[in-house]
Amino acid sequence: MRLRALIGAAIMLAGMTVGIAACEQHKGPAQKAGEKLDKAGDKVSDTLDPKGPVEKAGRKIDRATGN
Repeated sequence: MRLRALIGAAIMLAGMTVGIAACEQHKGPAQKAGEKLDKAGDKVSDTLDPKGPVEKAGRKIDRATGN
């Protein structure tokens, strides 16, 4: 009987893990506004202290990967 309960619990845990991992994250209005502020700050920073092409590419990669 304990083995069945253990197997059942393991299956439920695996199902919940897959369910949570499959959820898609949607950006809310505050997150979108924050991203716009970040980009605006980057533009001001680039105007005052211009970045090279490698730094700009690195920033684009960071944004694309969510870092």
